[in-house]
Amino acid sequence: MKVGFVGLGHMGRAMAARLVAGGHDVTVFNRSTAKSRPLANAGARVASTAADACQGATAIFTMLADDPAVENVVFGKDGILGALAPNGIHISSSTISVDLARRLSKAHADARQRFIGAPVFGRPDAAAAGKLFVVAAGAPDAINEVQPVLDAVGQRTFNIGAAPEMACLVKLSGNFLIASVIETLGEAMALVDKGGVDRHAWLEILTSTLFSAPVYKTYGTLIADRKFEPAGFAVPLGAKDIRLALAAAESLNVPLPVANLLRDRFLRLMANGGEKLDWSAVGMLSAQDAGVTRN
Repeated sequence: MKVGFVGLGHMGRAMAARLVAGGHDVTVFNRSTAKSRPLANAGARVASTAADACQGATAIFTMLADDPAVENVVFGKDGILGALAPNGIHISSSTISVDLARRLSKAHADARQRFIGAPVFGRPDAAAAGKLFVVAAGAPDAINEVQPVLDAVGQRTFNIGAAPEMACLVKLSGNFLIASVIETLGEAMALVDKGGVDRHAWLEILTSTLFSAPVYKTYGTLIADRKFEPAGFAVPLGAKDIRLALAAAESLNVPLPVANLLRDRFLRLMANGGEKLDWSAVGMLSAQDAGVTRN
C-alpha cells in the first residue's frame, strides 16, 4: 500500500520503519530532516512537506506530540487536509484530545476524505518489533482498507466503534492508568526501600505473584533501577495526556481525583528540571519525599 507518514519521533520512526520493512511504499515527512535519513536509507521517500507526503497515498499516518502539532500539519499551509485525495484516509496515531478528534473527523468528511483514530499502546522498543496494540475507531470500510498497514505496526488491532474520538478516549484512559501505576509503584517502593527491603527483590516478588502484567514489570524496573534517561516517553508528554484526560472527564462530568494528583506530580517534576526524563521518573518522587537518597 502507498502510505505517507508524518512525525518521526521515537515512536514514529519505529512505526514507519515497520511499514517499510513490510513492503509498503512509504513517504515520510518530519520537520527535522535528519530523522528521515535512516528511513530513506531503508527505502522510504522523503517529502518536503506534509502535503507532499500525501501525493498518491491511499492513507497517511500522523504520529505527533500534541494537538497543536497535529493541527498544524492537517490544517496549516501545505497541510494534509488540502492534499489528501478524495476518499483518502488520515490515520491519527497521535495521543490527541477528544475535541480535536471530533474536529478532524468533520473536517475530513467535509473534504470527502476519511479519518480514523488509531492510537497505540506500547513503548518504542515494542514499536520497533511491530508489537504495538492499535486501538482503532472510524468507518468500518476505512479500517478494513488500512488493516494491512495497521498489521505492519501492531500485533493486534482493537476496533471499538465508528466514532474516531472513541479511540482517543480509550488511549487517554489507558495512559491515565499507566501513570497511576507509576505513582503507586513509586509510593510502595519508597515504603519498603526506607524500611530496609531491597527494592529489586521486592519488585521480583510482586511481579512474580500478584502483579505480573508487563506494565508493572516495565515501569517497576525503570523505577527500581532509577533509569529515566533516555526517555522513551518524556515527562511533558505524560503531563499533556493527564491534562487531556482531565479535560475529557470534565466534558463528561466524570470526577478523576487521582488524575488531579498526577497532574501535580508531573508539574512538580517539570518545575525541578525533569522535562527530559522518562515519565516513569514520577515514581522517584515518593522516594524523595521519604528522604530515601541511595541509588
